[in-house]
Amino acid sequence: MVAVAARTSRVTGRRFRSVTLGVLGLFGFAVALEVAPRIGVVPIDFAPPTSQILVALGEQFGESSFWTALLQTLRTWAIGLAIAMVAGIVIGVLLGSLPIVRAATATTIEFLRPIPSVALIPLVIVLYGPTVKSTLVLVVYAAFWQMLIQVVHGVADVDPVARDTALAFRLSPWARVRYVVWPTALPYVITGFRLAASVALILTITGELVIGSPGIGKEIDNAQQSNAVRTVYALIVVTGILGVLANLLTRLVERKVLSWHPSTRAEEVTVA
Repeated sequence: MVAVAARTSRVTGRRFRSVTLGVLGLFGFAVALEVAPRIGVVPIDFAPPTSQILVALGEQFGESSFWTALLQTLRTWAIGLAIAMVAGIVIGVLLGSLPIVRAATATTIEFLRPIPSVALIPLVIVLYGPTVKSTLVLVVYAAFWQMLIQVVHGVADVDPVARDTALAFRLSPWARVRYVVWPTALPYVITGFRLAASVALILTITGELVIGSPGIGKEIDNAQQSNAVRTVYALIVVTGILGVLANLLTRLVERKVLSWHPSTRAEEVTVA
């Protein structure tokens, strides 16, 4: 018990130091942004100091329109990510489990996957106009590939001996997926989830900014059109905060879901 307590204390101490260093680095960056405009390194009219950005951010917190836009962004991000995950997992398991189908679709996937989502903006505007649906198409398209590739690789990584044993015991297809394929593919799924969450957030903001669908991106465009420079920077800070929170959320999910996995245990040992 004493050893466990000591190890827990070391882990907590290391994590605290890591967080502290991260906060100090962020503070140093904020100081640099405060000083640079004031000493003339960058024009203060187009690059306001940190203090002015924080004031504008506080003003945004008091506006109901800001919170409405934030909820719209989070909703678009969550819906797009959920659709991409479900589609990526289902199709990925099918492709990974059926080598013939995987081989037949490999060329098509390699053709579609490199196409950037932003290249689809003219098409989705024609189809759906400046709506949330247009942004959702971009989000789902970009995040789907992150999930699909990881799941396909995860299914392909199943131990052939375990697969053959499941066949020898005449397990049903669903039982093979549940007891053989899924435990092996789950770490890949979580990796795909982390990648897809970041990509989905980027495309959500991009879609709102370029297409004009409701959300934080649209508010940034409105502020830019109104020449409200401080507000633009304040909203950009919000997008950065969303990115950090999304990363923390995915890391938390990873630790909870993969607490049994050797990679998670090894990470804890390394931290300790």
